[in-house]
Amino acid sequence: MTGLGPFTQQMLIPSLPALAVAMAVSYGTIQLTLTLYLAAVAIGQLIYGPLSDRYGRKPLLLIGLWLYLAGSLAAVLAPSAFWLIFARVLQALGACAGLVLGRAMVRDAYPRERAASVLGYVSTAMSVAPMLSPVIAAVLQAHFGWRASFLACLVFGLPLLVLVQLRLPETLRESQPLPGIGGILGAYATLLRQPAFRAYCLIGACATSMFFAFSAGGPFVIVERLGHSPTDYAVAMMLISVGWATGTFTAARLSTRLGTQRMIRIGTLVALAGAALGLLLPSLWPPQIVLFFLPMVVIAVGNGMTQPSAIASAISVRPALAGTASGLIGASQMGAGALASILSAASESGSGIATGAWMLAGALGAVGAVWLLRRRG
Repeated sequence: MTGLGPFTQQMLIPSLPALAVAMAVSYGTIQLTLTLYLAAVAIGQLIYGPLSDRYGRKPLLLIGLWLYLAGSLAAVLAPSAFWLIFARVLQALGACAGLVLGRAMVRDAYPRERAASVLGYVSTAMSVAPMLSPVIAAVLQAHFGWRASFLACLVFGLPLLVLVQLRLPETLRESQPLPGIGGILGAYATLLRQPAFRAYCLIGACATSMFFAFSAGGPFVIVERLGHSPTDYAVAMMLISVGWATGTFTAARLSTRLGTQRMIRIGTLVALAGAALGLLLPSLWPPQIVLFFLPMVVIAVGNGMTQPSAIASAISVRPALAGTASGLIGASQMGAGALASILSAASESGSGIATGAWMLAGALGAVGAVWLLRRRG
């Protein structure tokens, strides 16, 4: 359920250059299928989170899955780039339900330190989704065309809807009164007044921006500039998922022993080292697929250590508003990701330097947020 959003997001990345040709639009235009997907995920989480605190996790999740299936079907039938972008937005509004509500359900069931460990295991399993989806998409595109990728989304989404309906229990113990828009905004204001919550949001947002800066610039560098096939790119992306799984599994095993704060500090420093490498290598050598992906693998390890603890800490600031907090931190992550993807796609010339620079900017932002946390005690 939590992997559906990353699975669907990554399904289109290997096909972006081919889609620009098929739809007779610029690469920047077709890039909107990724950028607006992220923006819709950000907006959707802001809605699902507080509503789930009031009406329960499961009803909102079922609504999201129905939206996801409708968006996937619309993408299969899309006659133009405009309709494909619209379908991707609908997909995103549905898929993000699993992201925000999955985190809230974990927090419903576990205290903070244990929640960080459980989220680590969930994130480790979730890493399989973005690991497999680019490979699946590349193979389907090569044999059946890009529309087959969206048929695959239907194949994964429909059984998930049935399983959630039949097997997933409701975890919300006590609903929170959130009367209308004013109540929702008031809940967000309550959280944003907490300095610790703002810092955790910033850590998660900056960490996420590094991945999306890479995802936006990567296809242009590897497929367009170096001439590798989408399948080559998709296989290389699996290394990033392995790095992420390594980091999240480490967090799952060590969070209860070391504490969430120490895990966040270690993870951000590892990601900073990888981001510095991402700018240094293309500055010294011409782009190569191994040298381009290696820094992102290191970043993925660091972010995998950071994210579960940052999320668990953020949604523990006010446990009664776990759904609202999950939505807000998720929205900040996707918003930062959308901005980073725009900046990276607009500035990347094919050398990989611009992509590395935006990744380093995200790493420095995360380290700065950790410093603010420590300064405030």
